[in-house]
Amino acid sequence: MEKEITESIYTIIDIETTGGKFNEEKITEIAIFKIHKDGNISKYHKLINPQKRIQPFVEKLTGLNNEMLEKQPIFNKIAEEINRFTEDCVFIAHNVKFDYRVLKKEFSRIGVDFQRNLLCTIELSKAVFPERKSYSLGKLVKSLGIEINNRHRADGDAQATLDLFIMLKNNISHVELKKFINYKNE
Repeated sequence: MEKEITESIYTIIDIETTGGKFNEEKITEIAIFKIHKDGNISKYHKLINPQKRIQPFVEKLTGLNNEMLEKQPIFNKIAEEINRFTEDCVFIAHNVKFDYRVLKKEFSRIGVDFQRNLLCTIELSKAVFPERKSYSLGKLVKSLGIEINNRHRADGDAQATLDLFIMLKNNISHVELKKFINYKNE
């Protein structure tokens, strides 16, 4: 059953991966901001040992390397934390199809069916700010005056996406916002 948008809890998520072939990427870092019903925000952030080599171009882009991650927990050790932190929340990301697909794949590898309602800040941005030249995260937030720190790292990109989502949410009605949520049962 759909919850009213005013009662929803949102999680804004960004992940970094090893790169590589489609559906063979592994998560190296995850950051999640949860907007609670009372408006408070909590954060979950972890580096993850992907048990797979990071592609050189990804290492250069993110600054994450195999040595930094070798002593970090593997995904199945933190999966329950992530599942609980995002439970009953709308899963929001900038290009949500990517983050959701990769996270869902990680859960499926350990036998967990991860299902969330989805909202993409790219699609929402196109509706709220149709005149923008680019909807890439870096260019979009810069054009809106949102500061982005620690670019191409999960915590920095998730923080910028959180700030973007709050701006978008403040510029659209609850009824209109609800239209951008893809419900898992549809």
